[in-house]
Amino acid sequence: MLFAVNVAGIFIFLGIAIFFSRDRAKINKKTVLILLALNLIIAAFFTSFSIGREIIIEISHILNKIIAVSYEGAAFAIPNWVNVPQMNFITAALFPLLMIVPLMDMLTYFGILPAIIGIVGKILHCIAKLPKFESFYSIEMTVLGMTEAIPISRFQLQQMSSTRCLTNAMMSMSCISAAIVSAYTQIMPEEFILTAIPLNIINALIITHILNPLEITPEEDFIVKIEDKNKTSFFTFLGNSIINAGKLIFIITVMVIAFISLAKLINAILSLISPAISLESILGLIMFPFAFLLGLDVSEALKVGEFMGLKLVTNEFVAMLSVQPLIPNFSEHMKAVLTVFLTSFANLGSVGIIIGLFQGIVSAENLEYISQNLKYVLISGILVSLMSAAIAGLFVW
Repeated sequence: MLFAVNVAGIFIFLGIAIFFSRDRAKINKKTVLILLALNLIIAAFFTSFSIGREIIIEISHILNKIIAVSYEGAAFAIPNWVNVPQMNFITAALFPLLMIVPLMDMLTYFGILPAIIGIVGKILHCIAKLPKFESFYSIEMTVLGMTEAIPISRFQLQQMSSTRCLTNAMMSMSCISAAIVSAYTQIMPEEFILTAIPLNIINALIITHILNPLEITPEEDFIVKIEDKNKTSFFTFLGNSIINAGKLIFIITVMVIAFISLAKLINAILSLISPAISLESILGLIMFPFAFLLGLDVSEALKVGEFMGLKLVTNEFVAMLSVQPLIPNFSEHMKAVLTVFLTSFANLGSVGIIIGLFQGIVSAENLEYISQNLKYVLISGILVSLMSAAIAGLFVW
């Protein structure tokens, strides 16, 4: 029964996207079906086949080795923070970013990541026949994150129509950053974190194509190369990357402290009305129907709905930290759908970040067009997360 609900959920989420579509007549059903089939194959491969699970395990081992090496620097500088029985959120999840962010930046500096992004983007373009840059950007945003992908793509965005700029703004809601995956895997089940990454890429293409179908002429279908980072010396670039990693840790830390404190304050105020009312219970009720469509029973759907809503109004770190102590009590299906849903930057704060990033890059007219259609940016992020969770959930029970 719950499996049937899970299947129905996928089609309901697609139906919601079609309902909100800006031009239903232009939706290419063949493209949607091809991408949906591709995502089902990816989800099945990584969750149901031994070779897929072995690949995930091997990637996890490599990631864990990199994280273990990253602790060496912290152990040398501040051993009292690392050589302890139980590290805290900052030391366990965020300190590795001081090595991993520069590592990812170096791969970009030497052209390795851009080459990989370009190859995978071309494959997606050939499979689904979507515009070249949108296929390319779906990979770029997931590897680099919105704060890096949007500025790097500014020369491309400056030459795009307002509707294409909107599509890329919508896709940006579903990204993560490869550099920050290590932090996620220290909090939530890593096998589902890693499965969510390719699912989000494909679902971002599906949902944005439905919500904002594009008609691109051959003359418009081109890719401007990623900006050459060799304009600065390597060591200057590396120094800036390390400083930026430190800033990222600081930003994540203060956001987590502020959002959790604000949530506790809201709960304290709501408790004056009734002890039974809390921010989590309100969010749970709002997101309950969507959580139920992920193939969860009523009690599980209420609990998952709370974390889904918390993530949307705060961020994924706040939600993950709230989930972490309860993970051992969850069923495998509940772990899978919740972890996959939480693995993206889709939240209200990201909408503002995206607008801020596009400002100064695109024309005033295009920025105004994006601002007028922010509901599509938010809807896209939510539907991609729901689709990825529903598809992953089909194969984990």
